[in-house]
Amino acid sequence: MAHSLRILPLDVVMIVQAEELYRFYRSGEEETRALRGVSLQAAAGEMVALTGPSGSGKSTLLACLGGLDDPDGGTVRVDGHRISHRPEAERAALRARLVGVLFQSGNLIEHLTVAANVDLAQRLAGRRDRRLRDELLAGLGLSARAGAWPSLLSGGESARAGLAVALANRPRLLLADEPTGELDQHTEAPVLRLIREQAGESMAVVIASHSPAVRRLADRVVELKDGRAT
Repeated sequence: MAHSLRILPLDVVMIVQAEELYRFYRSGEEETRALRGVSLQAAAGEMVALTGPSGSGKSTLLACLGGLDDPDGGTVRVDGHRISHRPEAERAALRARLVGVLFQSGNLIEHLTVAANVDLAQRLAGRRDRRLRDELLAGLGLSARAGAWPSLLSGGESARAGLAVALANRPRLLLADEPTGELDQHTEAPVLRLIREQAGESMAVVIASHSPAVRRLADRVVELKDGRAT
């Protein structure tokens, strides 16, 4: 069953506001126009799905939204703070405080346990909170795996542990790049439901994916093609 679109209240709080983003990459004499004037907004409690073919600019857009990359043109604000066109150290500090990032893989440091991975993310954000950590792990069904090494986790457990790390700093914006790309449909569904639930009323979620399940769960779908939103 498709997820019904939610009507946002009149006093909605916009968590991320990206205006006219351009991003070009150059290699020798060749130039790749990854983003060409893309604008996007996501409100508190809203889940936005980014779709489009490979190479359409989805990952580049997520990187710019989270301050992992800086656009060549345009601006990005997260929770009212401009995150674009700042020195990397300033972007990193804002990202640690305001943004959670969930990738398809590589979310966990292999030589740290699940709990230690969450602890590290909290320390980087300056928000060490063991009670929150334990609540996160319990809510994601990982209490019994808190002391496990990432290499011993199943695919679904690894995805949920990565989500715990992304949520460790109580972010205002959660960005997810193909978070269930390596999961089968049976394992994908509960992970996506957990991501959907995290939007709650105070967080915005922007998720890039080819999965039809993501489109069904999202409040809104933005399709990218050749670096433009269509």
